[in-house]
Amino acid sequence: MPVPGPSPAQSSPPAAAARFGTHGHGRGADAVTGGKPALPTGPALPFGPAARPSHPASAPEASPVPVEGPGGDAVAEPVREAAAATATPNPALERIMRGPSGVGTEGLFFTPRQALPAAPPAAPDVPAPRPAAGGRPIPGLYHHPVPEPDPARVEEVSRRIKRWAVDEVEAYPPEWEDQFDGFSVGRYMVACHPDAPTVDHLMIATRLMVAENVVDDCYCEDHGGSPVGLGGRLLLAHTALDPVHTTAEYQSEWARSLLSDAPRRSYRSAMEYFTRAATPSQADRYRHDMARLHMGYLAEAAWAETAYVPEVSEYLAMRQFNNFRPCPTITDTVGGYELPADLHAMPAMQRVIALAGNATTISNDLYSYTKELDSPGLHLNLPVVIAAREGLSDKEAYLKAIEIHNDLMHAFEAAAAELAVSCPDPRVVRFLRGVAVWVDGNHYWHQSNTYRYSLPDFW
Repeated sequence: MPVPGPSPAQSSPPAAAARFGTHGHGRGADAVTGGKPALPTGPALPFGPAARPSHPASAPEASPVPVEGPGGDAVAEPVREAAAATATPNPALERIMRGPSGVGTEGLFFTPRQALPAAPPAAPDVPAPRPAAGGRPIPGLYHHPVPEPDPARVEEVSRRIKRWAVDEVEAYPPEWEDQFDGFSVGRYMVACHPDAPTVDHLMIATRLMVAENVVDDCYCEDHGGSPVGLGGRLLLAHTALDPVHTTAEYQSEWARSLLSDAPRRSYRSAMEYFTRAATPSQADRYRHDMARLHMGYLAEAAWAETAYVPEVSEYLAMRQFNNFRPCPTITDTVGGYELPADLHAMPAMQRVIALAGNATTISNDLYSYTKELDSPGLHLNLPVVIAAREGLSDKEAYLKAIEIHNDLMHAFEAAAAELAVSCPDPRVVRFLRGVAVWVDGNHYWHQSNTYRYSLPDFW
């Protein structure tokens, strides 16, 4: 796969402006066996997607988007102005996207790096290129287009994950097959982890993603989920990630319980593959982030049981836990290296990871807005909560949610750039780049997944 060229940030409507949330007993042919085998090296890839600037020096201004609603006042500003605001170029963030450099960093790459030009060529006076993906980006949403993921890898990951879901963990019945295919998890994970050295590394993330969604759908939402009794179900499922250490009399009963339903089978199998590739500290980090996720599920379930619509600040706090954080936090494992525990635990790094998870989760709220409105009952997402708590129209609330997302994205990029300067360890820089690339790939999947998502008619 050739090294792609740089992609500009998009913070205003492009020129063209224009359902299975499944996610998981037999054995598949590609199952890993034995003790902790090293993953095969396989064909190497260039490190990550294009280096892209966070805030281009001259980005097009957003067109004013009129907002209908009482008074019209400040909400009639150009998508809250901040949604399309650009800042001066940030050399530290650009360094993150180039990747680590200097003496001793060659071992962090799987292929030799191309030399960087002494100075970037002058940008031609032409409109920014549109992403190759299908689907329409949300107008005014700050994001970075990415190259199309490697189709050969997408096909192979899609083939393997479906075989795992069907043959190894029996994650879904035949009638869910179209929804599983429509989720396009292979394209999702290849876009999010372009630096994965092999398909086996990609499969680590793909199994975990599917397993997390099996739990969400079967325990919480679309396929039989309910807030009633959720705590007990999640606790027992979590033991598939964080094993129970009990007496011999009860150990076998617990072990049998891990095969009792699709969520626990999926968690158990995906975690086994993950721990074969991960270090103990990476595995413990992931367990911690999954405990955070489950706590967020429980908060949302408690509100559903009591018909409580949280304050916006409360909702955003819940979404810091019920969010994508477990996915980008394993980017080093999927990339075939480790960010040491002391570097991962730095408060500045934790802030970067939290902001990345928060921004991508609000992006999910925005892309899934119409899908959730069509679901039975009240489904909380940021625009719905803003409308209810701040007395705004649906359109005003949606546009304000775009502004909140953009503020989170800018805060994430600023925090990452600051950390790269204050702690220039090449492993830190590489990890920051992996998280940033994951954020971009996550947006790509939401934008391009027209099977699952469509935008509201607000423009």
